[in-house]
Parts: sequence; structure tokens; C-alpha cells
Amino acid sequence: MISILFAGAVSMVLTLLGTRLAISVLSKRGYGQEIRDDGPTSHHTKRGTPTMGGTVFITATIVGYFAAKLITMEPPSASALLVLFLFAGMGAVGFLDDFIKIFRQRSLGLRSKAKLAGQTLVAVAFAILALQFPDERGQNPASPFISFIRDINWLQLAPVLVVIWILLLIAGMSNGVNLADGLDGLATGASMMVFGAYTLICIWQSNQSCATSPGSKCYEVRDPLDLAVVAAALTGALFGFLWWNASPAKIFMGDTGSLSLGGAVAGFAVMTRTELLVLLLGGLFVIITASVILQVGWFKITKRTGGVGKRLFRMAPLQHHFEMLGWEQVNVVIRFWIISGLCVATGLGLFYAEWVAG
Repeated sequence: MISILFAGAVSMVLTLLGTRLAISVLSKRGYGQEIRDDGPTSHHTKRGTPTMGGTVFITATIVGYFAAKLITMEPPSASALLVLFLFAGMGAVGFLDDFIKIFRQRSLGLRSKAKLAGQTLVAVAFAILALQFPDERGQNPASPFISFIRDINWLQLAPVLVVIWILLLIAGMSNGVNLADGLDGLATGASMMVFGAYTLICIWQSNQSCATSPGSKCYEVRDPLDLAVVAAALTGALFGFLWWNASPAKIFMGDTGSLSLGGAVAGFAVMTRTELLVLLLGGLFVIITASVILQVGWFKITKRTGGVGKRLFRMAPLQHHFEMLGWEQVNVVIRFWIISGLCVATGLGLFYAEWVAG
């Protein structure tokens, strides 16, 4: 428990202080955000706001985790290192995207195929490695079964299909957080709630682990306590970053931050055997992604049938629809945080109810 608290505290302090320094450095170098011309006009005032803030909380999380390991003199686990690899690897893809936007002074960075290729490379490497490194009980970080709150025994996949399943999960969640990162503090606050939930889930799984407390209700998770340290470090880092990212944002996380956070959410889902539950814990990201899919799908269908494409929403992703209706940005963010909190609370409730029901 000391390592969990220490990792969260160190990460939070590092982002509180480090983000202020990053704002100063990025502003002097002119590393500012480019804004879409077809977006809400209120966003045009944000042009030039420092971006790539995700590098700060990525660094703070990694430092916080290893500082906790140093304090407790415990070796890092395979599960934690793999989640950090996915977290940093997706962040690296996002960093390239952000850097190209800044260098070429445009709102689009990497070409879609190059961005997808980078995400796929990192995700496939994570999936393959996660099926290795068995512990003394033969437990790998990832499971060949699709899971909800535990492995679903009749949904076992071949190794190739496991890799594809994990790839889809990572791609969906990373792009979901990326789409949510359109308003000041929205993705940061929602992600913070999800990682806070995973901190609690991992602590509970550690207390009821099959490695220490065998029984019908125990959890077959390889390194739950060490995963809790990573989740706490992420939660603390986002707390500190939100101080500067809340409206009016002094810095944006950029694709560096959003892709890394989405990757980490998916990584925790795989490691904790909650691959389907994450669709509820990260329900806000699912809703926002669905709004884009529905918008594009409806536009194409109506264009083919009637000749003129129609839109379900005034603008997608969903948060911008409410802005176009005249809602203040702060109101949209707070109400979407409430939705995210309800999704997280419901997910935690189901997780606990399943244990109670046995």
C-alpha cells in the first residue's frame, strides 16, 4: 500500500511542477496547437496554446512507478512493465503526430495509414509479449480467454486471434480517448476516473488473488498489486496535469497524451481480465466514438439514397454538438464528467456485485 500511495504522490507533484515548466519551454519554442477551421469558432482563441503536454504525465508516471519500486526495494513485474511499454509506445506515436502538426503548421499530423501502422506495431508487440512471461503458477500477464470481470471459459481464442482481439481493444480505446480530447480537461478528468477505478480494482484483486487466497472467488491475475501502483501513478499524474489543463487550458495533452492514455486503459483491461467491463468503465469514450461512427454512417447512407448527405449531429464528436447548440464549454465538460463518473461507478458496482454473488 505504501508503494501505491508513494507512486501517486510523486507523479502528482511531478506533473504539478513539470507542467508549469513545460508550458514555459513550449511557449518559447512556439510549439502551439493548430485548430481546425471547421470547428466551433470559440476554439479559434486556443490557437497557439502549448501542446504535447502528454510528455509530462508520461514521464511523471514512469518516474513515479520506479520511485515506488526503489522505496520498497521490490522488483518491477512483467505486467506493470508491459502496461508502461504500451503507455509510452502509444505516446511515442502520438508525439510524432503532434510534432508534424507543429513543424508543418497544420491541424493534421501523421497520415492516417502511418498513424494506424504505428499504433498497430506497438499494440501487436504488446499483445505478443503479454502472452509470454509465465509466473511460478504458469500465469501469463494476458489470457487466451475473452473476459468480462473474469475469463469467460467458453470464449477461448487461438494465439493469433488473441493478438487481433487485443489490437482491436487498444485501437478502439486509444482512438476513443483521442476523440474525447476536444475540450479543456475533458479527456484528462474522464481518464483520471477510469484509472482511479482500476487502482481500486487491482487492490481488490490483490487481496483476493488466487496466488495468496485460493478459492472459488479468487482472481487469476498475474501481478494485481503492481498494476495498482501503475494505476495510482497514472491517477496522480493526471490530477497534477488537470490543474493546468482545466478551462481555460494553459496546455493541451495532444495526441501524445490521448493515445497513451487510451492504450493504458486497454492495457489494464487486458491485464486485469476486464476486457468487456472496460466498455462500461470507459463508457464516455465509447459514447463519443459511437457518435462519430453514427455521424459518418448516417451521412454516407443518406448520400447514397437521397443524393444529399444528412447529419445526425450538428458536429461530431458528440461534445462539439452541444457546443454548436450554444452550451458553454465548461458546462459540456462538467456534464460529460458526470456521465463518465456514472459509468465508472456502475462498472465498479458490477465488479463488486459479481464477487458478492460468487
